[in-house]
Amino acid sequence: MLYLIVLIILLASGLLWLSARQRKAAGLPAGRVIYTDTNRWGPLEKPLYDAQFGLTGKPDYLVYQKDQIIPVEVKSRRVKQAAPDGHIFQLAAYCLLVERIFGKRPPYGILHYPNRTMAVDFTPELEAAVIELIGDMHAQERRQELDRSHDSAARCARCGYRSICDQAIR
Repeated sequence: MLYLIVLIILLASGLLWLSARQRKAAGLPAGRVIYTDTNRWGPLEKPLYDAQFGLTGKPDYLVYQKDQIIPVEVKSRRVKQAAPDGHIFQLAAYCLLVERIFGKRPPYGILHYPNRTMAVDFTPELEAAVIELIGDMHAQERRQELDRSHDSAARCARCGYRSICDQAIR
């Protein structure tokens, strides 16, 4: 009987260790995962949507922690120093969606890269910047013709619109 109890304790300890390891590998903070856009933790969720901003998004995870909801975005590429602006704005848009949908303003969001994890504060300045960016994007959508936004041949080569683009870099 004692051997069975010891075996159960060892098995439970192993499962807890494995769970903590998976959580750390995914960049998740302590808390309960309430939304996931990966099929590693459960079925895929519907996108978050806010009609006022015309904004739709699917964060990789939302973690409920101490009466807060923290968005987590997992990136597959390594980052050298600071996160790229696009990643910060993407995370800020998820913070905005969380506040609009759940009525809880996240104090920060998390960007997880293979080589580091960083918290990005959801400040009023970042919120204003992402709202302005959303407005600019909607204004660009209404334009009839859009100029190429970069000078990267590699980016052009991967673009799905390359065959019909009159500004493609050859």
